Amino acid sequence: MNIRDLQYVIAVADEEHFGRAAERCHVSQPALSGQIQKLEDFLGVKLFERTNRSVKTTAVGEKIVAQAQQLIMTADEIVLTAQAARDPLSGSFRLGMIATIAPSLSPLILANLRQELPNLSLTLVEGFTADLEKALADGELDGAILATVPDDPRHTETLLYDEPFWIALPKSHGLAKKKSVDVCDVPHEELLLLADGHCLRSQVLDVCSANTGATNANTRETSLSTLLALVVAGDGITLVPALSKPTAMPDIVTLREASGTARRAVRLVTRTSFPRTALVGRLAQIIRQSVPQKLVRVLPHEN
Repeated sequence: MNIRDLQYVIAVADEEHFGRAAERCHVSQPALSGQIQKLEDFLGVKLFERTNRSVKTTAVGEKIVAQAQQLIMTADEIVLTAQAARDPLSGSFRLGMIATIAPSLSPLILANLRQELPNLSLTLVEGFTADLEKALADGELDGAILATVPDDPRHTETLLYDEPFWIALPKSHGLAKKKSVDVCDVPHEELLLLADGHCLRSQVLDVCSANTGATNANTRETSLSTLLALVVAGDGITLVPALSKPTAMPDIVTLREASGTARRAVRLVTRTSFPRTALVGRLAQIIRQSVPQKLVRVLPHEN
């Protein structure tokens, strides 16, 4: 049994198809099938139930797949430990970002990251918080920029910046002439929110519930940019993170949230076992230096 065999097992479990698993592992299907059969013979258990139409992981197979994922992640971290000793700021780094942060933060940091870390190969992945946390735990990501405290005890966080929400409303709205608007003054029936799965939705609902008792709003299966287009059309009001404030939408007015309670802390989350702590610290430093401090407040380093 070797690392390659474990990679084959994980690929079949993920793909539920030997052909696709073979393509993913860049080997022929007979070669992959043969290695898995040898592994099953060696272990004395069946890892997969095979039919003409499907491949399903057995109960014991699921346990072995989970152990295989941990072993491969540990093997990868051995390589990273050696790489960190040779050159801590080089190599590759797979960084996840939630969808309500990536479009606004990426343009601010990418050029600076290339300049300050020229030997680092950065891969960006955008997704929902839960998906990014799982990918991080499974070793598919090295870090993730999130706006919520990580649930997994295997994760650790480095605080980056505190970002207030602004009120975005149509220029014709009765509140548009104010200098600022308390979230309590926003009619909850006019409030537009992203669909469940976006942490921004939960954060806004938490603020609204705490301040007004409102626990629901108009939910839309869309992006933040489309939500702003709905505001332009007069369909309602929404809250936007400071870095996402629209600058080319003359029919939208963005006002400060007067109570100061509508805000989020953005952090860089990594695994506690991730060995490249110097790189994580440098990434965090560059991000803090790249965000406009007239819009957000840089947070001190904490773990």
